[in-house]
Amino acid sequence: MNWIDKLDRRCRGYGIPYLVNGLLLGQLAVGLIILTINRFFGSYIDLNMADVLQGQVWRLITFLFDPIWLGGVLGILNLVFYFWIGNSLTRVWGDFRMTLYVLLGLVGTWIGAWFTGYGTPSAIYLSMMFAYCWMWPDQGALLWGIIPFKMKYLGWFELAVWLIEFILGNMATRISLVLGLLGFLVFFTREIFFWCKDTILGYKRRRDWQNRNNRW
Repeated sequence: MNWIDKLDRRCRGYGIPYLVNGLLLGQLAVGLIILTINRFFGSYIDLNMADVLQGQVWRLITFLFDPIWLGGVLGILNLVFYFWIGNSLTRVWGDFRMTLYVLLGLVGTWIGAWFTGYGTPSAIYLSMMFAYCWMWPDQGALLWGIIPFKMKYLGWFELAVWLIEFILGNMATRISLVLGLLGFLVFFTREIFFWCKDTILGYKRRRDWQNRNNRW
């Protein structure tokens, strides 16, 4: 039993029910305000550390509702996608673990914003997608509601994009990219380490077996 399991047993009743649903409803509401009422509304809630240091501390929370779905190719389908992912994770983990996962990403984004001057909720939602891909890699889904694919392929694609941004970015950007995934790193680094170890050892065993057979 790791420390997350122990913490879950002690604090299970302290999770926020329907947390992901609330975040996504906030994303939808803010996006509609930007589209129909005030297109500058996002600038009042985003995570700008200069404004936070001037006393606008609400930005430390409200940036979670800064809509990541506006201007994207999939648009509103992103919200439906993350609704599906977030609720699937919550059903398996429970409210406390889901709250802890988001909280870790939140703190990571705050720290990253200290270095870069700003932060977005994108990495927190990306970490949810990575968690889903890791736990259910062969789960089928429909791209644009039409093209079938497995979640692991989406995970590898998003990881490749993340790595390109990491390589091309400056040090502050790299710190921000890593810390934004703090929830995923805390929850899954141990599993990923052993998976990599087993994969490498399995490859070596297969290579040694093939080399021995090729001698004959």
